Amino acid sequence: MESDVVILGVFVADTAYLAPQLPVIGQTLLGSGFALGPGGKGSNQAVAAAMAGAKTTFISKIGRDAFGEIALRTYEKAGVCTRIVQMDDVPTGAAFIYVSTETGDNAIIVYPGAAGTISREDVEDARDAIENARVFVTQLEQPVEAAETALRIARGAGVVTIFNPAPAEIFPDVIYSLCDYIVPNETEAAALVGFELLSIDAVQRAGDILIGRGAKSALITLGDRGVVFNDGESSTHIPVISNGPAVDTTGAGDAFLGGFAAALAGGMKEIQAVRFGCAAAGIAVTRRGTAGAMPKRSEICELLAKVT
Repeated sequence: MESDVVILGVFVADTAYLAPQLPVIGQTLLGSGFALGPGGKGSNQAVAAAMAGAKTTFISKIGRDAFGEIALRTYEKAGVCTRIVQMDDVPTGAAFIYVSTETGDNAIIVYPGAAGTISREDVEDARDAIENARVFVTQLEQPVEAAETALRIARGAGVVTIFNPAPAEIFPDVIYSLCDYIVPNETEAAALVGFELLSIDAVQRAGDILIGRGAKSALITLGDRGVVFNDGESSTHIPVISNGPAVDTTGAGDAFLGGFAAALAGGMKEIQAVRFGCAAAGIAVTRRGTAGAMPKRSEICELLAKVT
């Protein structure tokens, strides 16, 4: 079965806490809010891509438990097709998410649970889905060996590949050469290149380095500074496309990735696809949560029409 976008990644149940600051060791703080909902980078990106109009398939593993049921209901509601294995002996993953009531910024701890057991063999079992995609996306919340295997399958089939090196950790250099687009945020990019990205010039230099390592193009997301797209010949800074004040930035990067992947799969040119992703993120940050904050395609197009 063909899909516009196929994503390998992790589902976790997001447990989000609102407070003015993180507690220090030994301190207890009263929060001002709590939410339980679907999360995980790959899962969020799959929901974002589907909401943005792409026929989307998500490859993962979950536990046969209450959190796993949240995952399945999420995909049914968003229209995401699934290639998911349910495990009886490993629980579905979960994430602790702190959201500042002062700034909307966040800090996250992720336990991948069942998805942390995704293996090369699991990826091979989903080879047909990957090979029949227009765009393939993966990250680093599942084991890196699984990500590399999937990228190799996609590259071998001529599928456009997007690699989101998140969370920031060491991965084999060969992965760069398997990326049509490597898409870190500014923190992840800084960890990869070894210097802080305090200026747009520094961001552009970081993109040059990532391309020098083998990636065809680099997209570095910068929060409220927008995105820098580097195709190896030139760099383009695309500012934020705002839909109002940010209240929760947790799902911004995933909204961008899902929107960008959906736009590419739909035939948009690169810069247009970047702007589409920026608009998706610009809407998502005005809402609480992650998967539930992902905008519909009609909303993205409406925002783009306003700012064009």
